[in-house]
Amino acid sequence: MNRIAAMQPYFLPFAGYFRLMCDVDVFVLLDDVQFRKGGWIHRNRLRTRTGDLSWLTLPLVKAPVTTLIRELRFRDTARDEIRRSIRRFPAAEHPSPDAAGLIESVSNLEDRPLDLIARLLERASDILDLRVPMVRSSSLELSAGPDRVERLVALCRYFGANTYLNAPGGRVLYDEAAFARHGIGLQFLPDYRGPLDSILQRLHETKPTALRHEIVANLE
Repeated sequence: MNRIAAMQPYFLPFAGYFRLMCDVDVFVLLDDVQFRKGGWIHRNRLRTRTGDLSWLTLPLVKAPVTTLIRELRFRDTARDEIRRSIRRFPAAEHPSPDAAGLIESVSNLEDRPLDLIARLLERASDILDLRVPMVRSSSLELSAGPDRVERLVALCRYFGANTYLNAPGGRVLYDEAAFARHGIGLQFLPDYRGPLDSILQRLHETKPTALRHEIVANLE
């Protein structure tokens, strides 16, 4: 194995997220890290009937700040809440055939938030023909501590990878020299040159083949 990528599981993320699934041997969902409610793990923006962006948010049980992503739970009323919310967005209420499989899962909410988000990522990657093995970090039982670099190095060693691929935002967190000391190369994706709308919105408006072409074109 040569290269892996890892990222927190995001809810219906923008197309640029899926670049991490291109030309890697494994994509790791970092589900045993702290949940930050102000981010993209449980929510994303879709366009309303007027074309404005508004949040579609998974209804979660209120949790302590120390809660891990894999520990999140839905509220008892989550199914009714999300179905009411969906009516505000044409891409969710009347999705195109390519987007329909995603929104069907969103409206069911039959399991944990992590299971739903992971399933949506897998379905979207299948639609985009980006079929890469996807594993959850919590299933690996790594012995690494809380240090970010140490955790990622442990992931690379677990899979025997010599290169770690990171999103462009990782440039402020990680240094190539820190990885090089462990014999691992660090690569960053460039900033995304394209719409930042949710993958649900994009699949509602754009054919998967065209969207995949856009994603691949943004690898360099």
